[in-house]
Amino acid sequence: MNADKETLPTVLVVDDAPANLSLLAGLLNKLYRVKLAPSGAKALELARRGAPDLILLDVMMPEMDGYEVCRRLKADVVTRHIPVLFLTAMSQPEDEARGFEVGAADFIQKPISPAIVQARVRTHLQIKAYQDQLNRDNAWLQSQLEQRMAQVDQLREATLHVMVSFAEFRDEETGNHVKRTQEYVRTLATHLYKQGAHLDVLNPESIDHIAKSAPLHDVGKVAIPDHILLKPGRLNDDELVIMREHAMHGWEMLKRAASRMGDDDGFLRHAMDIARYHHEKWNGSGYPDKLAGEAIPLSARLMAVADVYDALISRRPYKEPMSHDRAVAFIHDGCGSHFDPEIVQAFDDTLDQFVRIAATWSDE
Repeated sequence: MNADKETLPTVLVVDDAPANLSLLAGLLNKLYRVKLAPSGAKALELARRGAPDLILLDVMMPEMDGYEVCRRLKADVVTRHIPVLFLTAMSQPEDEARGFEVGAADFIQKPISPAIVQARVRTHLQIKAYQDQLNRDNAWLQSQLEQRMAQVDQLREATLHVMVSFAEFRDEETGNHVKRTQEYVRTLATHLYKQGAHLDVLNPESIDHIAKSAPLHDVGKVAIPDHILLKPGRLNDDELVIMREHAMHGWEMLKRAASRMGDDDGFLRHAMDIARYHHEKWNGSGYPDKLAGEAIPLSARLMAVADVYDALISRRPYKEPMSHDRAVAFIHDGCGSHFDPEIVQAFDDTLDQFVRIAATWSDE
């Protein structure tokens, strides 16, 4: 077969009568690559081996009739897109209806008219060519969209890194706190998800977003004056009031960023909730809004346990680190008052992972 013939559309002709195969091959061979199958089984084999562009299929055949062949072609992902034109001497409406039900694209009545066969084949090959081009265009557009989304993800990751780095630069004692708390939050959220809890909020994508948002919990501290933020000792009451403003500062900063990015209900929503509400307490005695119970967003309730645990086991200028056991006891003491009891239970269930994270990202 010459190179030009290789580029032509392929038509598979299926008929149990050799005379009909010969007739159709002679009629189509000059315009197309023609393959011949004397039975339904052979047709399926050839179609699966190398999908033709169109199939001319006799209806009345022994062992496997055309309806069954078409049904099997349309059930196979490899061949379902191939247009099937039935060749049939049957002309009753119910015969055509049955053919369309199994996936036929058209009918050609026997005895065939060469002009009609050529016209129908040409028309359906043109339709398929348009569909194939549309599929290629859609695939290209999908690949472009995926590339753009990957670029957006990279930009978002870079932006978060810059924001977290800026906050860390202002607060020299943060160390690996942000990384540890991120992994604590991921651990707690994943455990709850696997337990079937909070499935209205938690799924693999949202857990990733919540965990990636966790390092921004104290981003509002960039707005706190140095003499308070960097004070080497405990804060007095007035200074404490100012320090607590970091929750609202962080929320406002992230709110503005979300508005600019058109992401008010997306990724930064979790970051905003964590920044504003991670100091709220289960009994309503926290700040800045004195929310209680499940009125506090789940992401912030997760962050509260992760943040306090890590602060307790970490060294600060005004305190020595607590042991793991004492920190766990402190979390237990706050169960139902400071912390959501369900999350405390998740904390207990994942203590080994907390210890491993603390060791992996130690400040020492």
